[in-house]
Amino acid sequence: MSSWFKRKEKGIVTPTEQKKETPDGLWYKCPECKTVATMAEHKRLLSTCGNCGHHDRIDAVDYFDFLFDNHEYQELDADLRSADPLNFVDTKAYPQRVAATEKSTGLKDAVRAAHGQMNGLGLVVAAMDFKFIGGSMGSVVGEKIARAIDYARQNRLPFLMISRSGGARMMEAGYSLMQMAKTSAKLALLSEAGLPYISLLTDPTTGGVTASFAMLGDFNIAEPGALIGFAGPRVIRETIGKDLPKGFQSAEFVLEHGFLDFIVDRKELKHKLTDLLLMLKPAEVPAAEPAELVR
Repeated sequence: MSSWFKRKEKGIVTPTEQKKETPDGLWYKCPECKTVATMAEHKRLLSTCGNCGHHDRIDAVDYFDFLFDNHEYQELDADLRSADPLNFVDTKAYPQRVAATEKSTGLKDAVRAAHGQMNGLGLVVAAMDFKFIGGSMGSVVGEKIARAIDYARQNRLPFLMISRSGGARMMEAGYSLMQMAKTSAKLALLSEAGLPYISLLTDPTTGGVTASFAMLGDFNIAEPGALIGFAGPRVIRETIGKDLPKGFQSAEFVLEHGFLDFIVDRKELKHKLTDLLLMLKPAEVPAAEPAELVR
């Protein structure tokens, strides 16, 4: 064997049993630009890439942790669970699918709602979890959002909806579609009460969610690069028989065509939301003294 393949220098030859493997979970590789960073740095940047700004999907609880002051919040209606009104069966019975998803994710359904303080301002947030049956909108999702809006109305608080969904939940069929009307009606009541509603669209926001509460905000905002649309690109391409523009249904494309108010980096979200709510908050004008009214 050639000496090229032999390491004879002292300190270079390491027996196999002494070799150390790098533990899993220490490094993050960006799927877009392939930049490698430590997981600690990636988490510090709120699961965004420090090089290209790619936004990874995060869970509802992650949004709660960095939006609410000191990670303190109270969850609303945490124990609501899906029923099986249609006795639906695909590759498995719907109750079995829900139970398996609950076990694998630790979630009760595809949305969580909470209230707390954000930079000292009261706020109600409902955030969706895509890993629970694709963030699909079933009866529990609609009910939890409706109850969160009711809580905001009763306590005179602004409402933030963080959407991430594949659309309606087919296992609940018409019951799922009814949630579009229910949540939209609740948002109309919120508007009548003069309370702000901010809709944050994250990757992906599609289907019946886009067609209802996700696009009804007083401000519709999105994270960079988020997929936003109603039908998927493949369905649209096959329907119209044409190739779609580059970046079709990206947040940037949707903003350019007037469906969003602005795009916000996740690291700036808390600051931007605070500025927005302070701008929307009516100024408290002190009452004039009676003597000042007489001239």
